[in-house]
Amino acid sequence: MLYPSKLIADAVAEFKRLPGIGEKTALRLVLHLLKQEPEKAQQFSHSISKMRNEIKFCKTCHNVSDNELCAICSSPMRDHSTVCLVETIREVIAIENTGVYQGGYHVLGGLISPIDGVSPNALNIDSLIKRVEENTVNEIIMALSPTMDGDTTIFYISKRLQKFNIKITSIARGIAFGGELEYTDELTLARSIATRTPYESYLIKN
Repeated sequence: MLYPSKLIADAVAEFKRLPGIGEKTALRLVLHLLKQEPEKAQQFSHSISKMRNEIKFCKTCHNVSDNELCAICSSPMRDHSTVCLVETIREVIAIENTGVYQGGYHVLGGLISPIDGVSPNALNIDSLIKRVEENTVNEIIMALSPTMDGDTTIFYISKRLQKFNIKITSIARGIAFGGELEYTDELTLARSIATRTPYESYLIKN
């Protein structure tokens, strides 16, 4: 596509780097910003830059945070003895939006995937084990996407947790196998959290 300005072409190219943004959508976003007052465009740019440069990751659960501890880990209203294990920050947001879960989280940062070269050492598994060793966790909810990589990750972590006297549960499989957790509707996700089952039962059924 030809553009009347190299500046516009460069801006479109940057927007196209975002997931799910094609060239036409990128051009529409650039033209929208072009119509805004310079101050608003600068505020947009400043917010993105500030977020990228100043965002922190919670030292306990690895969720995004403005401080060393995220709002969930620092809240006295949450049940920190229950930890919901998720793949990414997107799942934390999805589960929080259901409004039914009041425990803590642990963000793995991905799933074990030998095909993609993702080993257990690349994930936040050791810090999870440390939390359990410190006797602050009574239950871990395996809330990982029901895919082959998700099941592999659950199996690996459950083996490492066998020596600890804690309850391991898995969200109910109201979510189709092969589906992605972040795209599940909130009602199904809420029901899956509320009706979680012991991991041993999940092994028997599958």
